Amino acid sequence: MTEYQKIIPIANQIMKKYYLCDNCLGRLFSKKLHLSSNKLLGKKLKKKPRTSKKCYVCKNLFDHLDSLLKLMYDASSDHCYSSFSVGAIIKPSIIDRDDYIRSKYRLKGVDSVKTDITKELGKLFSRRTKKRIDHADPEITFILNLKDELCQLRSKSVVFSGRYVKTLRGLAQKQKQCGKCFGKGCRICNFHGISEFNSVEGLISEFLFKKLGGTIAKFTWIGGEDKSSLVLGSGRPFFVKIQNPLKRDLRLRNTQLGSVKIRNLKNTNESPKKPVKFISTIGVKISTKFEIDAKNLRKLKDLKNHPIVIYDKSGKRSEKKVFSVKYKKNPNEGFTMIVKAEGGLPVKRFVTGDDVSPSLSSILNTQCTCTEFDFLEIEVK
Repeated sequence: MTEYQKIIPIANQIMKKYYLCDNCLGRLFSKKLHLSSNKLLGKKLKKKPRTSKKCYVCKNLFDHLDSLLKLMYDASSDHCYSSFSVGAIIKPSIIDRDDYIRSKYRLKGVDSVKTDITKELGKLFSRRTKKRIDHADPEITFILNLKDELCQLRSKSVVFSGRYVKTLRGLAQKQKQCGKCFGKGCRICNFHGISEFNSVEGLISEFLFKKLGGTIAKFTWIGGEDKSSLVLGSGRPFFVKIQNPLKRDLRLRNTQLGSVKIRNLKNTNESPKKPVKFISTIGVKISTKFEIDAKNLRKLKDLKNHPIVIYDKSGKRSEKKVFSVKYKKNPNEGFTMIVKAEGGLPVKRFVTGDDVSPSLSSILNTQCTCTEFDFLEIEVK
């Protein structure tokens, strides 16, 4: 006796007591027979032609897939994507009836009605749109609420890496959060988490929102600078994740946003999960309480031989290495210095000696103040 012949009596028993549509009847046995079409198997198992009765399990949900597909088309009409997946919320009563049939007739290894609906929708949508089904890592995910006939769409975040050059003093690196939602996103800030675009973060975010759509931009900065500092050379590296984008790719590599220039902007898989090590070359202008002679300034060469120890208010201790020091005495008082050091060196505290040892003030034995510092180059290790 073949497997097909074995299931006929069970199918007949079910159909005598419960009317099932072709999809629901075929689904109960298709895996056992290694068949891909539940509907065709269901038609074959039925002795009588289709009636106007409603399916005991799904209440003829499979007759209304076109209306659900339209919801998916409408929800995704503004999106650019290549892969998708489908999820569904269905009435608990449908799930209960499906579980009851499978339990009563001891049918094991059978897909649920919910799984079958999402599979059918996925196949039909893929066939008509030429988009690829991807259950593991889809670019967009449809969540169909079959109870209320609604479709929600989630778009996978997209991540970019790049560098920025800042040529204007007074421009902050980070943007203040929206005062209403504190960065979570609300109607007041158009769900961006920030309500203004007057910082490096704001200018880049505004540019990306215009190009890609999306809601919140989350930045991972490779170091930071003062509001009054410039970022020159090849620029400061950064990563940015755009949540809920409409588009996923940027063809533009470099662009000028007023006093901020973005360089080498490109798609990447994800933002770094661990702190990125980098080296900064920093130009520092220093004023001193007393005039310093050139002989005294030579002591700065010793900075290469000792780590800079930094004590935070939390009690944490860290060390930064200095790789090179160049200096030039000013005509009146003070001096300028170019220092190449491990990223994260707190420049102003390093100059004054605020919980930093050794500091310029301690080495030169006079109170030093940082009047200005700029980042000339930043190298990622």
